[in-house]
Amino acid sequence: MPPLRPSSTPRSFSLRLHHHLHQHPSTHSSRLFPSTLRFSSTTTTTTTTTSSPAPIDHHESHYDPPTGNLFNVPPGQKYEKEGWENIWYWGFYGSLGLAAVAYAFKPDSSIQTWALEEARRRLEREGILEDPQG
Repeated sequence: MPPLRPSSTPRSFSLRLHHHLHQHPSTHSSRLFPSTLRFSSTTTTTTTTTSSPAPIDHHESHYDPPTGNLFNVPPGQKYEKEGWENIWYWGFYGSLGLAAVAYAFKPDSSIQTWALEEARRRLEREGILEDPQG
């Protein structure tokens, strides 16, 4: 078996990428990619450039520091429900109850029940089994 030669695909790909980046600079924007790779045509090394620093967030922090109280209710104070809580409780547990009732009264559509009824009908038709209503 002859020795394997290295493929020229990676080099040709890097040359095509280099050519594309120089032909279409608008598609390779530093606004889209904060850290971009620039290929130099004279050397084989790459240099990394960075764009402007990340934008400053002018909003307040969304983090609530821990208070040590369960559900953030101090001892001795009564918890006040929010407006959506009763609707959620009634909707969730009500639909769960309706689903349980519907499941309890669903028709029996198992294959075993169908097979038993079909066997009983065939045996009655052939006269092996007596008709329970006759």
